[in-house]
Amino acid sequence: MSERLVVAIDGPAASGKGTLARRLASHFGLPHLDTGSLYRAVALRASRDGVAPEVAAGRLSAADLADPALRDDAIGQAASRVAANPEVRAKLLEFQRNFANQAGGAVLDGRDIGTVICPAAPVKFYVTASLEARTDRRVGELRARGGDPIRPRVLAELEERDRRDSGRADAPLRAAPDAYRLDTTDMDAERALAAALAYMAGKGFRRAGS
Repeated sequence: MSERLVVAIDGPAASGKGTLARRLASHFGLPHLDTGSLYRAVALRASRDGVAPEVAAGRLSAADLADPALRDDAIGQAASRVAANPEVRAKLLEFQRNFANQAGGAVLDGRDIGTVICPAAPVKFYVTASLEARTDRRVGELRARGGDPIRPRVLAELEERDRRDSGRADAPLRAAPDAYRLDTTDMDAERALAAALAYMAGKGFRRAGS
């Protein structure tokens, strides 16, 4: 299709939205932005520079988005708090929209992509999974990084993050009315990708040559 392909993917932590976003971007040859990394980068720079998050948001560079420390769980928790700051969100809004408006399109994942950042995106997903499944995934991720997570603590942190993300006044986590809901509780990454591609094919979006 000639229509620019913008794929907006939202969902709670550890639902599988990031993995799906990366795979869809690779499949269609599109750039990908994990918008959560922007808030992680703001939280990390604010901590390192000793400045307010809204100041840190104005200091971000491409190098900040590649910092390995962004994946630390503590930074993820801090990013959720930073994301509730309206001044930070306003400063990052233009960056995200410019990324989405590239000539061929893009894939973006986060918590307000389909509702705020790209409300006119032709393809929207809301990716979710049960709290138990998401806890198991997060525990597995932390162990893979060499950590020794305590499962009840991880579960409690996810519950708190869900409440914070869904309850914030500015751009709360919620599904866009026209988003395709994809429950990955019983899906691995391959099945989630297959389900997403089947939905997109039904809307006329296929990889060139397929």
